[in-house]
Amino acid sequence: MSAQRIRLIIAMMSLALLGIISLQIYWIKWSIRLNEEQFDKNVYAALNRVGDKLQYYEEIAVLLAVNSSHEQSNAANQNIRRAAQYLENGFAARQMAKSDSLLPNPTQQQGKQGFQDVVTAYEYIKVSQLVDSKPLAERIQLDVLAQSVKEELDSRGVHSQYQYGVFSKSKNSFVVVNDHYVVLDDGPQITHGGAASLFNSPYRVALFQQDIESPGYLSLYFPDRTSLVLASVWNALVLSVVFTGVILFCFWYTIRVIFRQKKLSEMKNDFINNMTHEFKTPIATISLAADSIGSPMIMNHPEKIKRFIDIIRQENRRMNSQVERVLQMALIDKRDFELKLGEMNLHEVLQQAVDNFSLQVEKREGLLLTDFQASRPVIEGDATHIASIIHNLLDNANKYSPEKPEITLHTRNVPLGVEITVEDKGIGISKETRKHIFDKFFRAHTGNIHDVKGFGLGLSYVKAIMTAHKGLIDVKSEVGKGSSFILTFPFRQQD
Repeated sequence: MSAQRIRLIIAMMSLALLGIISLQIYWIKWSIRLNEEQFDKNVYAALNRVGDKLQYYEEIAVLLAVNSSHEQSNAANQNIRRAAQYLENGFAARQMAKSDSLLPNPTQQQGKQGFQDVVTAYEYIKVSQLVDSKPLAERIQLDVLAQSVKEELDSRGVHSQYQYGVFSKSKNSFVVVNDHYVVLDDGPQITHGGAASLFNSPYRVALFQQDIESPGYLSLYFPDRTSLVLASVWNALVLSVVFTGVILFCFWYTIRVIFRQKKLSEMKNDFINNMTHEFKTPIATISLAADSIGSPMIMNHPEKIKRFIDIIRQENRRMNSQVERVLQMALIDKRDFELKLGEMNLHEVLQQAVDNFSLQVEKREGLLLTDFQASRPVIEGDATHIASIIHNLLDNANKYSPEKPEITLHTRNVPLGVEITVEDKGIGISKETRKHIFDKFFRAHTGNIHDVKGFGLGLSYVKAIMTAHKGLIDVKSEVGKGSSFILTFPFRQQD
């Protein structure tokens, strides 16, 4: 997949993801706004209903006062009951007092009974006017107010902590806060007990609106309004955040997989190219040697035939070595291999590796040194695989060193094991490259310093064998100053 197509796919996925997140945010905001509007609607409805109840109970008190101060006829009592019924249905006392039912027309009713009804109605107006002139605090019954507020809020599903208060315009202060009257002094009025929040609360309704001018208002304040509004959408909000997080994770993981697959594809292409090159050279050499042996000029020279046969054998071993390395990695990937564990002396294995590899270093006029300081070099391990990974590390140290390489093998004892360090003074490894050197097929770019061949399997093989031995591998390197590969083997596998 080309880089341009990958960028296009990522751009489209990003756009789709942004669209989904935007829709989620819009939906959440819309749900919260809808709940706020419903909450406000319920609170204002409750406030209006409480105001109507206070008005109703005051009008009933006026009618009872009229009834107790004047002997009423049956018709007058009937008018009072009708007035109470109208009040219960929400009609204003003034309107009823002015209606034909409460203010009978004397021209339409004859006799003493009609006259008494008229007197009763006008006494009602007189008493009502006296009540209207009373201070606002005296017109409020605390038990009625508290019970009404609670009942109306509960009936509308508003179950939350709240504060309520009655504000008097004439006093310019709250005269009732929660369940008590507010005692005012002669000094500047300061809001009392939560009244500051009540004063700034948007939830308020005018009281006794049948007066010429409302004497004050009833106010409600909800400390937990935000949590109450969010409570109904909390589950949906949490699920939305979780699912959005899952989508983001999947998006990140998909992008990561795409880049990993792209990188893996590039490494596999490099592997195929390197393998073709690695096999092409020995095949060409074998073919040339075979043709030379068949030449009449060579057939009469046994020493030359022997030389070409040695070349064929050498190149054949080289090809077998490459194939064996690939097969070993395949077995390691499948975890289809077993270590042949046994007691082994690391110093002996290292010395043999040095003896076998020293010729290649000497061809480049380099040095291959040893510094064996481990007093207990015997461990439990697979000698063949350990010798192979040491050979790989020596080969890398030689390949990635400039002219006249200098390589040193160190050993020392550490708690529960032996540490081997393969140190060189080569070109070094950058910090970014160190993150990937143990990846399969990965090969570091060396520029024009040295022509390095290989499959990119050496260090991944070293890592796999160290893991199989329950050992550790670390690398320390600085560009231009060389590298050190540190292998730590336990004395025993159970260690």
